Order: sequence, then structure tokens, then C-alpha cells
Amino acid sequence: MATLNFNANTVEPSADFEAIPPGKYLAAITESEMKPTKSGQGQYLQLAFQVLDGPYKGRYLWARLNLQNPNPTTVQIAKGELSAICRACGVMTPQDSVELHNIPLVVHVKVKKREDTGELTNELKGYSKREAAPTSATPAQATTATPPWRR
Repeated sequence: MATLNFNANTVEPSADFEAIPPGKYLAAITESEMKPTKSGQGQYLQLAFQVLDGPYKGRYLWARLNLQNPNPTTVQIAKGELSAICRACGVMTPQDSVELHNIPLVVHVKVKKREDTGELTNELKGYSKREAAPTSATPAQATTATPPWRR
């Protein structure tokens, strides 16, 4: 049992999140963690991406990169995806996944149907660099504490 001291009348209930439509979205990695695979014979890097603008601003998407796995093809696919993420972020030789955090990039989102439940779910199928702002834009002040994607 846990003491809550909570009043549901003062908080909006959470909504049932539907998959966001396929497309390209400006996002940034906000969390990363190495986790063991279900079989225990490898590890994957789980990345959480937060959508930064548009109607789905604030929504999260996840990628799992099987960087340590007995199957070399699985590892090669994961390394290719990590390479695409690094290139999109402009961080070519990260020593720690945190170096990829809070850097805007474009995620390519697909929708697929889960085989077990039939539910529609999002899947990240590509990454690209954020397009540069037009040269007529006012440059951001380098001394601000505003995150790069909001400048």
C-alpha cells in the first residue's frame, strides 16, 4: 500500500496515444540507455526521441539498436542505424551516448501493425540532418540557456 494524497479532480487524465502519422519529424534524443536483450545474450542501446515541433510536439518515439548480439547481421544493421544517427547529429565519434542528446535531427517515422495485438505502432526507419535555417534568419545568441532546437 502507498500513501498518495492525490486529487484526480485537479489533473487532466492521460490520453490514449495513437501512433503518429508516417512522415519526417524534427526531434532530439532525450534519453539513452544500454539494456540487456530478452535472451540475455546481448545488449541494445535504447534511444528516446522527443518530437520538437508541429502538432505532435512533445511526443516520444523509441529506437532500439542491437549493438551486442550473437547474430553479426543484427549488429551490422544496428551499427548502420547508429552511423545514420551520428551523421544526422554531426557527432561522428561519440564516446558516450549522452553526446547525442538534445541535438535536433529529422527522424523518418513509419507506421506498422503489431503482429501480437494488431495495434498500429511507430517505427523509426531513417535519420537525416536538420536543414539549416535560411541565411536571412536572425542568428541566435550563443550565450542563451535556450536549447539549440528552440533557438
